[in-house]
Amino acid sequence: MSDEQELGITESKQYNTGEWYAEVVQKAGLANYGPEGMSGFIVTRPRGYALWESIQNYLDGEFKKTGVQNAYFPLFIPESYLEREKDIVEGFDPEVAWVTHGGHEELEERLAVRPTSESIIAPYMARWVRSHRDLPLRVNQWASVVRWEATETKPFFRTKEFLWQEGHTAHETRDGAWDETMTRLSQYRSLYEDVLAIPVLRGAKPEHDKFPGADTTTTVEALMPDGKSVQAGTSHYLGTSFAEAFDLTYTTEDEDEEPAHTTSWGLSWRSLGALIMTHSDDQGLVLPPTIAPEQVVIVPIWQADTQEKVLEYAEDIADELEDAGVRVELDARDERNPGFKFNEWELKGVPVRFEIGPNEVDDDVVTAVHRPDGESVELDRENIAEAVQEQFDEVYAKLYAAAEENLEENVREASARNEILGTIGQHGGYVKAPWCGDEACEDEIKDQIAAEIVMVPLNDEDAEIHDGEDCAVCGDDAEETAYFAKSY
Repeated sequence: MSDEQELGITESKQYNTGEWYAEVVQKAGLANYGPEGMSGFIVTRPRGYALWESIQNYLDGEFKKTGVQNAYFPLFIPESYLEREKDIVEGFDPEVAWVTHGGHEELEERLAVRPTSESIIAPYMARWVRSHRDLPLRVNQWASVVRWEATETKPFFRTKEFLWQEGHTAHETRDGAWDETMTRLSQYRSLYEDVLAIPVLRGAKPEHDKFPGADTTTTVEALMPDGKSVQAGTSHYLGTSFAEAFDLTYTTEDEDEEPAHTTSWGLSWRSLGALIMTHSDDQGLVLPPTIAPEQVVIVPIWQADTQEKVLEYAEDIADELEDAGVRVELDARDERNPGFKFNEWELKGVPVRFEIGPNEVDDDVVTAVHRPDGESVELDRENIAEAVQEQFDEVYAKLYAAAEENLEENVREASARNEILGTIGQHGGYVKAPWCGDEACEDEIKDQIAAEIVMVPLNDEDAEIHDGEDCAVCGDDAEETAYFAKSY
């Protein structure tokens, strides 16, 4: 146990959210800040990387069920490739890291360190597609990207280098590409709601905030307990702009040549930031059983005369759980007392703790304690592997319910500029308001309170604007509903 973990969490989630978050990330053993002089970078520790692997494994399985194959493309992208799609250049240029030398030799052409990969993937997809028979084409890569943002480092939320997946597809028709776009958005939503216990809103980015070069950018947004929104995953319908820029064409059944309709979609380790921020508390990390590296920790409690029988009982239970596929840790360290172990595993976020002492052995039971709220439940030793699954379901339900309550209580409506500003200023969360579609109206709110339009709804009912409604900011005719919020 390191000294930093022995200190426990000293900051308050409610009153010092930023400091609290940084403390949880470090003391729960998820990440450290990068070397001195390298602002914006972090070192992901094995425990943090295990969480990313769980997300990766889930999504990779879902992608492959729908015909996606993994590939890998170069980290460096020639400047001339980026320039072939002008919106990419304009959108990412301020954040691109450039390589100008190889060893002592100056390069003939600058190389961009991958900020996104459309410009390197589309040319190769163009080589692989000749006919309508080659479509749809679906590839995905798991990689890191670099975006040189001048912002304060916030592990998993804001770093210059981050891990993500990016999928790229090509289709014959707009409908085919749009269906693909929505399929990936649905898979991101399932990750959050079925694996991470975080409810999300589904929508589209406003026209001025689309991915550079895209026709439509769709998003899932997650609300954090501090009232800020996280862009949790995006899926873009790119139209034919990238296909036209990179000669990604196919021959139709009638022997005509047409540009393909393309998509791209990505989710980063920002999902880990949302996971940590949503569920964790002043005792440390809180994880749902679906993703926790250890789902159960067994803490045996003994005196000298009961040690042998308690340990034997605990070991048998650990073996049974392991055989049933449960990720279990038996903490039989003799040099640490049970109270220390309880605090340590709470800090690490293990969702269920089994306490086993001589009374449990004599009664043929186990005392199970839930991490989120400390609820204690006595379980029969018989069929313990089945019983623990029920405990996992209960813990997951508690975590989801708390996050859902936070979301439902923090979506409010406004019909005037001062209502938007006042509501976000006092409560945070989302404010739904009629909007004319002009970016200047968003800028006015952003300048006043650093809130922005994080999405417009995709759901027709939520997006409906009734006759006679005016933009809440400028008073002109409203065209759609906008969700305003502060964001990470």
